[in-house]
Amino acid sequence: MKKIWILFLISAAAFSQEANRVDGSGKKDGLWKGVYTESKRPRYEGTFDHGKETGVFKFFDDTKKGDVIATRDFSANDGSSYTIFYDQNKNKVSEGKEVGKSREGEWKYYHKASKVLMTVENYKNGKLEGVRTIYYPNAQIAEEMIYKNGLKEGAYKKIGQDGTLLEESNFKNNEYNGDAVFYDSDKSVASKGKFVNGKKAGIWQFYQKGKLTKEVNMSDPKNTNKAAEKGSAPKK
Repeated sequence: MKKIWILFLISAAAFSQEANRVDGSGKKDGLWKGVYTESKRPRYEGTFDHGKETGVFKFFDDTKKGDVIATRDFSANDGSSYTIFYDQNKNKVSEGKEVGKSREGEWKYYHKASKVLMTVENYKNGKLEGVRTIYYPNAQIAEEMIYKNGLKEGAYKKIGQDGTLLEESNFKNNEYNGDAVFYDSDKSVASKGKFVNGKKAGIWQFYQKGKLTKEVNMSDPKNTNKAAEKGSAPKK
Protein backbone atom coordinates (compact mmCIF):
# COMPACT_ATOMS: atom_id res chain seq x y z
CA MET A 1 0.00 0.00 0.00
CA LYS A 2 2.85 2.33 0.86
CA LYS A 3 4.52 1.66 -2.51
CA ILE A 4 1.30 2.49 -4.35
CA TRP A 5 0.96 5.75 -2.46
CA ILE A 6 4.56 6.70 -3.23
CA LEU A 7 4.02 5.96 -6.92
CA PHE A 8 0.90 8.13 -6.86
CA LEU A 9 2.81 11.03 -5.31
CA ILE A 10 5.59 10.68 -7.87
CA SER A 11 3.07 10.65 -10.72
CA ALA A 12 1.26 13.70 -9.30
CA ALA A 13 4.55 15.56 -8.91
CA ALA A 14 5.55 14.72 -12.47
CA PHE A 15 2.16 15.92 -13.73
CA SER A 16 2.40 19.20 -11.81
CA GLN A 17 5.84 19.81 -13.30
CA GLU A 18 4.50 19.13 -16.80
CA ALA A 19 1.67 21.68 -16.51
CA ASN A 20 1.55 25.30 -15.35
CA ARG A 21 5.17 26.12 -16.12
CA VAL A 22 6.75 29.51 -16.84
CA ASP A 23 9.71 30.38 -19.02
CA GLY A 24 12.85 32.24 -17.98
CA SER A 25 10.97 35.55 -18.23
CA GLY A 26 8.18 34.36 -15.96
CA LYS A 27 5.68 33.99 -18.81
CA LYS A 28 3.29 31.06 -19.03
CA ASP A 29 4.68 28.37 -21.31
CA GLY A 30 3.31 24.99 -22.34
CA LEU A 31 0.19 23.34 -20.97
CA TRP A 32 -1.74 25.27 -18.32
CA LYS A 33 -4.70 24.10 -16.27
CA GLY A 34 -6.76 26.37 -14.06
CA VAL A 35 -9.14 25.37 -11.26
CA TYR A 36 -12.12 26.93 -9.51
CA THR A 37 -11.04 28.58 -6.26
CA GLU A 38 -13.48 26.85 -3.91
CA SER A 39 -14.20 23.47 -5.48
CA LYS A 40 -10.72 23.00 -7.01
CA ARG A 41 -12.43 21.45 -10.02
CA PRO A 42 -10.95 22.06 -13.50
CA ARG A 43 -11.86 25.50 -14.85
CA TYR A 44 -9.84 25.64 -18.08
CA GLU A 45 -6.96 24.10 -19.95
CA GLY A 46 -4.88 25.34 -22.86
CA THR A 47 -1.39 25.89 -24.16
CA PHE A 48 0.81 28.99 -23.97
CA ASP A 49 3.84 29.83 -26.06
CA HIS A 50 5.94 32.17 -23.92
CA GLY A 51 2.92 34.05 -22.60
CA LYS A 52 0.80 33.84 -25.76
CA GLU A 53 -2.25 31.58 -26.05
CA THR A 54 -2.05 29.04 -28.87
CA GLY A 55 -4.44 26.43 -30.23
CA VAL A 56 -7.76 25.70 -28.53
CA PHE A 57 -8.54 26.51 -24.88
CA LYS A 58 -11.38 24.63 -23.17
CA PHE A 59 -13.45 25.98 -20.30
CA PHE A 60 -15.45 23.73 -17.95
CA ASP A 61 -18.44 24.22 -15.68
CA ASP A 62 -18.02 23.85 -11.93
CA THR A 63 -19.54 20.35 -11.64
CA LYS A 64 -18.22 16.84 -11.10
CA LYS A 65 -18.97 16.07 -14.73
CA GLY A 66 -17.05 19.13 -15.88
CA ASP A 67 -18.90 19.81 -19.14
CA VAL A 68 -17.22 22.07 -21.69
CA ILE A 69 -19.09 25.37 -21.61
CA ALA A 70 -16.82 27.34 -23.96
CA THR A 71 -13.86 27.04 -26.29
CA ARG A 72 -11.49 29.74 -27.54
CA ASP A 73 -9.48 28.98 -30.68
CA PHE A 74 -6.33 31.10 -31.05
CA SER A 75 -5.22 29.42 -34.29
CA ALA A 76 -5.46 32.72 -36.23
CA ASN A 77 -2.26 33.68 -34.40
CA ASP A 78 -3.13 37.39 -34.53
CA GLY A 79 -4.16 37.93 -30.92
CA SER A 80 -7.80 37.09 -31.62
CA SER A 81 -9.79 33.99 -30.77
CA TYR A 82 -12.88 32.34 -32.21
CA THR A 83 -15.08 31.73 -29.19
CA ILE A 84 -17.99 29.29 -28.88
CA PHE A 85 -20.31 28.99 -25.88
CA TYR A 86 -22.25 25.76 -25.23
CA ASP A 87 -25.18 24.69 -23.08
CA GLN A 88 -25.14 21.57 -20.89
CA ASN A 89 -26.27 19.44 -23.83
CA LYS A 90 -23.36 20.57 -26.01
CA ASN A 91 -25.59 22.75 -28.19
CA LYS A 92 -24.07 26.01 -29.37
CA VAL A 93 -25.42 29.07 -27.55
CA SER A 94 -23.35 31.72 -29.33
CA GLU A 95 -20.15 32.11 -31.32
CA GLY A 96 -17.92 34.77 -32.78
CA LYS A 97 -14.57 36.51 -32.75
CA GLU A 98 -12.95 38.10 -29.71
CA VAL A 99 -9.94 40.38 -29.50
CA GLY A 100 -8.79 40.25 -25.93
CA LYS A 101 -12.06 40.34 -24.00
CA SER A 102 -13.90 42.46 -26.59
CA ARG A 103 -16.20 41.07 -29.27
CA GLU A 104 -15.35 41.93 -32.85
CA GLY A 105 -17.14 41.37 -36.14
CA GLU A 106 -20.10 39.04 -36.57
CA TRP A 107 -21.58 37.16 -33.61
CA LYS A 108 -24.26 34.49 -33.87
CA TYR A 109 -26.75 33.42 -31.20
CA TYR A 110 -28.98 30.36 -31.41
CA HIS A 111 -32.44 29.48 -30.17
CA LYS A 112 -32.39 27.18 -27.15
CA ALA A 113 -31.34 23.61 -27.99
CA SER A 114 -31.49 24.44 -31.68
CA LYS A 115 -29.24 25.13 -34.66
CA VAL A 116 -31.61 27.86 -35.81
CA LEU A 117 -30.19 31.37 -35.54
CA MET A 118 -31.86 33.64 -33.01
CA THR A 119 -29.73 36.78 -33.46
CA VAL A 120 -26.93 37.94 -35.72
CA GLU A 121 -25.13 41.08 -34.67
CA ASN A 122 -21.89 42.92 -35.41
CA TYR A 123 -19.32 44.45 -33.11
CA LYS A 124 -16.51 46.98 -33.35
CA ASN A 125 -14.17 47.33 -30.39
CA GLY A 126 -16.65 45.50 -28.17
CA LYS A 127 -19.65 47.66 -29.09
CA LEU A 128 -22.56 46.92 -31.40
CA GLU A 129 -21.94 48.34 -34.86
CA GLY A 130 -23.98 47.84 -38.02
CA VAL A 131 -27.03 45.64 -38.61
CA ARG A 132 -28.51 43.49 -35.84
CA THR A 133 -31.10 40.92 -36.95
CA ILE A 134 -33.40 38.85 -34.73
CA TYR A 135 -35.09 35.68 -36.01
CA TYR A 136 -38.11 33.62 -34.96
CA PRO A 137 -37.66 29.87 -34.34
CA ASN A 138 -39.03 29.29 -37.87
CA ALA A 139 -36.04 31.30 -39.19
CA GLN A 140 -38.23 34.24 -40.27
CA ILE A 141 -36.89 37.72 -39.50
CA ALA A 142 -38.49 39.32 -36.43
CA GLU A 143 -36.51 42.56 -36.14
CA GLU A 144 -33.83 44.52 -37.97
CA MET A 145 -31.95 47.38 -36.34
CA ILE A 146 -28.83 49.42 -37.07
CA TYR A 147 -26.30 50.29 -34.37
CA LYS A 148 -23.51 52.81 -34.21
CA ASN A 149 -20.99 52.82 -31.38
CA GLY A 150 -23.29 50.62 -29.28
CA LEU A 151 -26.43 52.74 -29.77
CA LYS A 152 -29.48 52.34 -32.00
CA GLU A 153 -29.01 54.59 -35.00
CA GLY A 154 -31.06 54.40 -38.17
CA ALA A 155 -33.99 52.47 -39.59
CA TYR A 156 -35.83 49.84 -37.55
CA LYS A 157 -38.27 47.17 -38.69
CA LYS A 158 -40.45 44.81 -36.66
CA ILE A 159 -42.09 41.89 -38.45
CA GLY A 160 -44.65 39.32 -37.33
CA GLN A 161 -43.94 35.59 -37.44
CA ASP A 162 -46.16 35.32 -40.52
CA GLY A 163 -44.07 37.93 -42.32
CA THR A 164 -46.48 40.82 -41.70
CA LEU A 165 -44.76 44.18 -41.21
CA LEU A 166 -45.66 45.57 -37.78
CA GLU A 167 -43.47 48.65 -37.45
CA GLU A 168 -41.24 50.94 -39.49
CA SER A 169 -39.44 53.59 -37.50
CA ASN A 170 -36.15 55.39 -37.01
CA PHE A 171 -33.71 55.86 -34.16
CA LYS A 172 -31.07 58.40 -33.30
CA ASN A 173 -28.79 58.19 -30.28
CA ASN A 174 -30.74 55.14 -28.99
CA GLU A 175 -34.12 56.92 -29.04
CA TYR A 176 -37.05 57.06 -31.43
CA ASN A 177 -36.46 59.94 -33.83
CA GLY A 178 -38.11 60.71 -37.15
CA ASP A 179 -41.02 59.16 -39.02
CA ALA A 180 -42.73 56.04 -37.68
CA VAL A 181 -45.54 53.81 -38.89
CA PHE A 182 -47.25 51.08 -36.86
CA TYR A 183 -49.39 48.39 -38.53
CA ASP A 184 -52.19 46.08 -37.45
CA SER A 185 -51.98 42.33 -38.01
CA ASP A 186 -54.14 42.72 -41.12
CA LYS A 187 -51.33 44.83 -42.67
CA SER A 188 -53.32 48.06 -42.46
CA VAL A 189 -51.84 51.18 -40.86
CA ALA A 190 -52.70 51.56 -37.16
CA SER A 191 -50.95 54.86 -36.51
CA LYS A 192 -48.24 57.06 -37.94
CA GLY A 193 -46.41 60.24 -37.09
CA LYS A 194 -43.06 61.55 -35.98
CA PHE A 195 -40.84 61.17 -32.90
CA VAL A 196 -38.47 63.79 -31.52
CA ASN A 197 -35.96 62.63 -28.92
CA GLY A 198 -38.00 59.57 -28.02
CA LYS A 199 -41.38 61.33 -27.76
CA LYS A 200 -44.28 61.65 -30.19
CA ALA A 201 -44.40 65.10 -31.74
CA GLY A 202 -46.54 66.99 -34.23
CA ILE A 203 -49.63 65.55 -35.87
CA TRP A 204 -50.22 61.83 -35.36
CA GLN A 205 -52.83 59.96 -37.35
CA PHE A 206 -54.75 56.99 -35.95
CA TYR A 207 -56.61 54.40 -38.02
CA GLN A 208 -59.09 51.56 -37.59
CA LYS A 209 -59.19 48.89 -40.28
CA GLY A 210 -57.25 51.18 -42.57
CA LYS A 211 -59.55 54.20 -42.16
CA LEU A 212 -58.39 57.43 -40.55
CA THR A 213 -60.34 57.96 -37.32
CA LYS A 214 -58.55 60.91 -35.73
CA GLU A 215 -55.59 63.23 -35.84
CA VAL A 216 -53.88 64.38 -32.65
CA ASN A 217 -51.30 67.10 -32.14
CA MET A 218 -48.84 65.30 -29.88
CA SER A 219 -46.84 68.50 -29.39
CA ASP A 220 -49.75 69.81 -27.31
CA PRO A 221 -48.87 69.05 -23.64
CA LYS A 222 -52.48 68.05 -22.90
CA ASN A 223 -52.44 65.33 -25.54
CA THR A 224 -48.94 64.20 -24.55
CA ASN A 225 -50.04 63.71 -20.94
CA LYS A 226 -53.12 61.73 -22.01
CA ALA A 227 -51.01 59.44 -24.18
CA ALA A 228 -48.59 58.86 -21.35
CA GLU A 229 -51.42 57.97 -18.97
CA LYS A 230 -52.81 55.44 -21.44
CA GLY A 231 -49.40 54.02 -22.09
CA SER A 232 -49.84 54.43 -25.83
CA ALA A 233 -46.28 55.54 -26.49
CA PRO A 234 -44.28 52.49 -27.58
CA LYS A 235 -41.34 51.41 -25.48
CA LYS A 236 -38.14 49.75 -26.65
